[in-house]
Amino acid sequence: MPTAFIFRTPSQAPNATAFVGNLPFTVNDEKLAELFNGYSVVSAKVITQHGKRSKGFGFVEFANEAEKNRAIQEMNEYSVGERKLVVKSSNPS
Repeated sequence: MPTAFIFRTPSQAPNATAFVGNLPFTVNDEKLAELFNGYSVVSAKVITQHGKRSKGFGFVEFANEAEKNRAIQEMNEYSVGERKLVVKSSNPS
């Protein structure tokens, strides 16, 4: 199933998206959203290879930048199985 992408101009682009790396390969979109269920998650997407196997990273979009920053502080290095998540802003300054 093809993935739809929404392209935004820079003035429309929210600064509320976080990169989440070092995900176990068993984590899918739903499990990624569940990991961040204590935050105002708008969407969660695990990047896959040819729509099948996870590449081990994804992106989570939050309702606002404050929620994104709180999630980064609290969830970076959070253990999922034997892996520690890498959570950082997807919009580096």
